[in-house]
Amino acid sequence: MGNQENGARSRRDSSDQACSTPGSPKLTTSRSPSPSLSFGGMDPGSPMGLGDNDPNVLKSFKPIETNETLEVPTDKPYKINPPPRDRPVRLYCDGIYDLVHYGHMRALEQAKKSFPNVYLMVGMNNDSETHRRKGKTVLTEGERYESMRHCRWVDEIIADAPWFVTQEFLDEHQIDYVCHDDLPYASTESDDVYAFVKAQGRFLPTQRTDGVSTSELITRIVRDYDKYLRRNLERGMSPKDLNISFLKEQELNLQKHVSDIREQIKKNIRGTREDLVGELEDLKAELRHTKLFWEDRRQDFVRGFSSMFGSQVEKIFGRKRREEESALPGNGLATKRIRKEQSKSSLASKDSTNELS
Repeated sequence: MGNQENGARSRRDSSDQACSTPGSPKLTTSRSPSPSLSFGGMDPGSPMGLGDNDPNVLKSFKPIETNETLEVPTDKPYKINPPPRDRPVRLYCDGIYDLVHYGHMRALEQAKKSFPNVYLMVGMNNDSETHRRKGKTVLTEGERYESMRHCRWVDEIIADAPWFVTQEFLDEHQIDYVCHDDLPYASTESDDVYAFVKAQGRFLPTQRTDGVSTSELITRIVRDYDKYLRRNLERGMSPKDLNISFLKEQELNLQKHVSDIREQIKKNIRGTREDLVGELEDLKAELRHTKLFWEDRRQDFVRGFSSMFGSQVEKIFGRKRREEESALPGNGLATKRIRKEQSKSSLASKDSTNELS
């Protein structure tokens, strides 16, 4: 028993050292709640920061508004006690909080903004309990505690928090509500670890953020494992640091070489296409410029040609026109010419007849 107490004490001491800097409060010591700030209808300290006004962010996340009343939800299948009105409402969130992400932060923000005046405590399970019940974590307990210490919504961190909330724990920390999403959270001992506080009317639900979880983040890393190995090798880490064999290193180098060739081919194809498109656009622009140039100069050329050769052209076309008109059947000159030609033909015929006789 004494060894267990010493082990727990040493874990708490190491956690305090890991999570505190000189002059900063211990994990279980409270700090003043963050003041309510206003900047254009937006809380500038929220996890989304100035992105609260970004329409692309608003498509996915709605800003969390502070509940300025002391009302509690009434549409739940369990009762919820009314909050105290003469002091800050003491709320408690618990969890492992491995690889802290925006889903965690939004849940804590919801809890902090549940009432106008909230004191928010966060209980975090130690490594021993977590590894036994849920498996290995990425961060150690000290790293998880330190990560949470920087969350602006949290007023107090409770290290080595129990897996199950007990009556003694509620009384010790004077907890008014335990906050979590209201889906049943099962364990080997219970179908819902929060059934106890729900029965007491001391459970306050928060809304879960879909699309992100610690398990999902780990899945991303496992899925792209080779890419992250190559990334770290390129940054100078040794195969020994990454715990990979020589053959694995050569496989990764080959993958990188093939990937580089593919990128080069794509780049060349894209560059050739862009060059051709650019040349065609230049040719089109040059043709448009030439067309406009000749359209502008057309009248000038016509006037210049007429001034230089107008009289001679008129003489040539006039003489040609007169010849065409004189060749028409109804013209008198043409009739005389035809009769003269016929007379010459008749005389020639008589002469040839006399010679034969």
